[in-house]
Amino acid sequence: MQQWSLFRVTGQPDDIGYRLGELARPIMAGYMQQSSAWQRVSQWRGHPFVNALRDAAEAHFPGLMAELAGMAAGLGWSVEDVFLWNCRGELIHNAPDGCTTLAAASEHARLIAHNEDGDPYLRSRCFLVDVQPVGKPGFVSFYYPGSLPGHTFAASRAGLVQAINNLRIREPAAGVPRMLLARAVLDASSLDEAVHLLRDTPRASGFHHTLGSAGDSRLLSIEASAARCSIVTDITLSGHANHMIHPGCEAEAQIVTDSSRDRQARVDTLLASLRGSVTDQALLRVLHDRAPAGLPIYRDDPNDPDDENTLATALFRLEADGVAMQVYQQSHCAFDTFIPNTAHTPTGPR
Repeated sequence: MQQWSLFRVTGQPDDIGYRLGELARPIMAGYMQQSSAWQRVSQWRGHPFVNALRDAAEAHFPGLMAELAGMAAGLGWSVEDVFLWNCRGELIHNAPDGCTTLAAASEHARLIAHNEDGDPYLRSRCFLVDVQPVGKPGFVSFYYPGSLPGHTFAASRAGLVQAINNLRIREPAAGVPRMLLARAVLDASSLDEAVHLLRDTPRASGFHHTLGSAGDSRLLSIEASAARCSIVTDITLSGHANHMIHPGCEAEAQIVTDSSRDRQARVDTLLASLRGSVTDQALLRVLHDRAPAGLPIYRDDPNDPDDENTLATALFRLEADGVAMQVYQQSHCAFDTFIPNTAHTPTGPR
């Protein structure tokens, strides 16, 4: 069973991007050759909507656009194509990025647990990266080759934990692409700053963000879509798959796949049985569940109808002074670390 190595990436945005591109370069040709998503995304080259997305990204996050330019140089790709790939959620509404996230709080622990579901080709071809930008807190994240870190699962040295779930929004808008916005959250110095970013930045499509912070009692579920930003606070026990479920979501057009519907129903059933007895291992059992009927939470079927498999499972325990982070392959813990909160003292409720 593979142990996850941690790759350290430091410097200015273009330096960070270049190193991320270098890491991905040996993988990208084979990855893109078999990717039906890339075949569809690449057809958007030169489209006015892409130009509008680029303008919004440059206006709000020029440093992250520099990071993408550096990634393009490290990959040996054009900047246009790297930007396109990082806009796949806006350009193809059924992008192959899945995931299931759980959040639980009690008087003894605050936990976030997450299945990262993606292209089965990427099994054993993804990375864990320790990104340390100049002047920013820095973070440890799961990294898909050729994609900005942040749209998967991560913990920062400001104590933030973020886990992302794909939302399949049918009507994108000319705003900041969701992958850039998720990456920007990891530069935030507090939970409140992260919320402001998600709420106040014009959004091009949508993600579900589960957020928590070391030393802060809150766990947040945020459905940040092109049309609305719905925030549920003070979570005690919840789960989220790949479609919007907050009140009011009925008014926004989305794709709900059979897998997402089945996983959400199964998560709700399993979590209901845990009330009063939530532990690290209980949440892992939920994420590793293979349902007796319907499509499972843990996904390893080569014929998965969404073309996704579980590539990793992450477990975060939010402590007073930092975040304990474990990454699993199936039931094997392949990475275990503690990320101290060295960049910020939270100001939110304790």
